[in-house]
Amino acid sequence: MAETIIIRVQSPNGMKKISATKKETAAAFLNKVGKEFGFTSNGFSIYLNRNKTNEIQSQNKSLSLLKIKHGDMLFLYPSGSLGLSAETMDVATPHSSSSSLPSPSSLISRSQSAPQIPEDEIDQYLAKQEGKIYRNKDPQLCRHGSMGKCVHCVPLEPFDEEYLSHLEPPVKHMSFHAYIRKLTGGADKGKFVALENISCKIKSGCEGHPPWPEGICTKCQPSAITLNRQKYRHIDNIMFENHTIADRFLDFWRKTGSQRMGYLYGRYTEHKDIPLAVRAEVAAIYEPPQIATQNSLELVDDPKAAAVEEIAAKLGLRKVGWIFTDLLSEDTRIGTVKYTRNKDSYFLSAEECITAGHFQNLHPNPCRLSPDGHFGSKFITVVATGGPDNQVHFEGYQVSNQCMALVRDECLLPCRDAPELGYAKESSTEQYVPDVFYKDKDKFGNDITYLARPLPVEYLIIDITTTFPKDPQYTFSSTQRFPIENRDVLGETQDFHSLATYLSQATSTVFLDIVSDFHLLLFLVTNEVMPLKDSIGLLLDAVRTKDEDLAQTWRKSEQWATIEQLCSTVGGHSSGPQEYGAMGGGRSSPASSSMWSCLHCTFMNQPGTELCEMCSLPRG
Repeated sequence: MAETIIIRVQSPNGMKKISATKKETAAAFLNKVGKEFGFTSNGFSIYLNRNKTNEIQSQNKSLSLLKIKHGDMLFLYPSGSLGLSAETMDVATPHSSSSSLPSPSSLISRSQSAPQIPEDEIDQYLAKQEGKIYRNKDPQLCRHGSMGKCVHCVPLEPFDEEYLSHLEPPVKHMSFHAYIRKLTGGADKGKFVALENISCKIKSGCEGHPPWPEGICTKCQPSAITLNRQKYRHIDNIMFENHTIADRFLDFWRKTGSQRMGYLYGRYTEHKDIPLAVRAEVAAIYEPPQIATQNSLELVDDPKAAAVEEIAAKLGLRKVGWIFTDLLSEDTRIGTVKYTRNKDSYFLSAEECITAGHFQNLHPNPCRLSPDGHFGSKFITVVATGGPDNQVHFEGYQVSNQCMALVRDECLLPCRDAPELGYAKESSTEQYVPDVFYKDKDKFGNDITYLARPLPVEYLIIDITTTFPKDPQYTFSSTQRFPIENRDVLGETQDFHSLATYLSQATSTVFLDIVSDFHLLLFLVTNEVMPLKDSIGLLLDAVRTKDEDLAQTWRKSEQWATIEQLCSTVGGHSSGPQEYGAMGGGRSSPASSSMWSCLHCTFMNQPGTELCEMCSLPRG
């Protein structure tokens, strides 16, 4: 029997061991390699050397004549991949699931492994920035000329932890782009960097055993997870454009005592106080339909969700996060609230962490370094709660990528009696759950590993500074307050009567300032009587670019004229020369010159008709 030898074959997709014999021909060996790697006979080339020299041709010579011995390493390159660098064939480092970020275990080059998906504009901008932290010459320590540099004044890298810790206030988490610079700053310039998303599910396609729960192996079994505090964050600062946005949101709690939830719409910009940092600027809050009590919130289906997203996109905005209140009044006379969220209780409950993780999974962050095309999320969580001074404070958070993975794969549960604790599910016949651990110190200062049943949610939370600018900014410049959607419980409804009242009370003579209100624009698009979804694009462009001439052009359209007539009809009880000044003139007093609403079917009929065009019943 011929002596069996093992030959290692390295490819851009990894290394495999091929069994052969010394007397086996090169042609037969190449066929084995092709089957093993899934190539056709002409789809690859094999070389004796890494630099693509001494190619093994498909011939009848035996492996012994080609001087190929047991344990030799051969190098496979797919056809058409001549541009691949030989450095992409280096041996991978072992993957450790206990890290918050996986190590670069993939041998596929970044240009081939990551799908070409467009990143956010702010990410593209920051990727082009140098990011160095420049320092002035130290008069005491520097002993060189004005053109020289030394260790005391040389520019620092954006991920320098000592520099970040000495900022005021200290920065615990470097920015995500600074972390990328850290990964790509070595000798290989990030050639092997692959930000892989953690998976807690069994890998599919393993045919060596029956499916779970009858069988599992090390190839398909997800690795155990050790929770670590994430060293970076995708968002470094949250800024509300002005206090009015937050005050109007808090009005619901002030008037009802019930909690409230809303979606934050804004944009991502550069935060210049931290190297290569990203800021989430909030321009508006949309309040979806919800059932609210003093202690709970429940979201219900929102038929307007798609329309809100479309309007926001045309206004140059996007959904950047969510906000909710957790407020308990302490003294109504002086307006103080209770300080309930602190280091002795919790900052985010496990249930809130799971909800935040769910939202972050719905809004992944596009990333060129990830084989999946996305990594982490920029979606933020803001809590309006009592602070140490018993005033309302806004606290910003995100949950870690590990928490996102646990929530996405349904491995994390809240504890009923302890809101500050989560619980990693146990494996069942329906679902395999990998072991989840976390480390803590005992009373002697030793690191002890605990099973995450239960687990403190502080391992999953990343805090973000929430601010208001000294000089308020206004994406929406209206000084009037159009009613906010889904507040019927307060008696605040969005209808044409409220629109007529809003326009009649307008003090500005600039049409753009009057219609520049997020909630008003949403009503114009989503109302059931006269929706302007297909004709409001010009007005949205005017609000986005703050172009008064463009707004005046839209004001002369038939759609706005119809809106004026509807407002005149429902506002017939009012009178006066200043009524509906925003529409450019007084309303007509004769009822026959305005549209009228049918008492039977509510259809809006043209003036001068006595029978309803829809139901044919008399106007009476």
